[in-house]
Amino acid sequence: MSRVQSLTLAMAGVALLAPSAPPATAPQPRTEPAARRTAPAPAAMPAEVRADPAMRRTGPAPAATASAEVRTDPAPAVTPAEAHADPAMRRTAPAVTAPAEVRVDEPPARRTAPVSAADLLAKVRTCAPVSRGRYREDQGAKATVPVCGTRDAVFWKADMDIDCDGRPGLRCNARTDPYFSSSTAFAQSDGRPLSSEETPYVVVPAPSAVWNHRSHGVRGGSVVAVVYRDRVRYAVVGDTGPADIIGEASYAMAESLGIDPDPRSGGTPSGVTYIVFKDSRVTPIEDHRAAVTEGERLARRFVDTDD
Repeated sequence: MSRVQSLTLAMAGVALLAPSAPPATAPQPRTEPAARRTAPAPAAMPAEVRADPAMRRTGPAPAATASAEVRTDPAPAVTPAEAHADPAMRRTAPAVTAPAEVRVDEPPARRTAPVSAADLLAKVRTCAPVSRGRYREDQGAKATVPVCGTRDAVFWKADMDIDCDGRPGLRCNARTDPYFSSSTAFAQSDGRPLSSEETPYVVVPAPSAVWNHRSHGVRGGSVVAVVYRDRVRYAVVGDTGPADIIGEASYAMAESLGIDPDPRSGGTPSGVTYIVFKDSRVTPIEDHRAAVTEGERLARRFVDTDD
């Protein structure tokens, strides 16, 4: 055997005696925590979250989007005072409107306040007579009462006798009133006489040489303000009486003023002021609510007008 063959055999034996190397394997994939494998990359945090570590500790940063619609919390309510004080809030907050009943341009309360007895009496303190003579308050008494006038009204100051004439009722009839008459000078819209018990009305003297009420804008349905003590009540002209006597009104008129309405013993001997507004009229004549509404309007105009 040659030396070359011996050396080759020797090296083969060494190779057989040496431990076999493990077979080569492919590189294994790198293992990572579960969160890193599944969680997407965190979205960029808003500036205020990045700046505040406390906010980062309490929870994941909310996804930041450029769309304003992503907001889930409503904008804080803006009070009227804040919106008024802060111009920036006025630009973004809804308009604050005052309640409908608040009127900043409402004039003084005098417009709606009722006219008082003192207001009316102050306007009729002095008398410019429009009658050509004077009237008696009762049959056989001296004639002492003139009819006075202003541009808008005629008036007189007298007693109040009870007129129970008209449609009969429980309190006004031939048994309760010895002078009862079942008719009135002016009728209701249905053609029947007025009811003294139901309709507050005033009696004016029948036309005569002393005074003709028609020539001064007074007629059936004319609006009257009647003042007694501190009370003001509104009525209509509803009947005519004797041509020489003044100072009479219906049962309902006396009752509304706190005057005894009994046709035999009621009434009051003095202290009643009758103010008839010229060229006024309530239709239908028996509509007392309309008389009050129109009376209040005319009385207000009367006291507010400078004669």
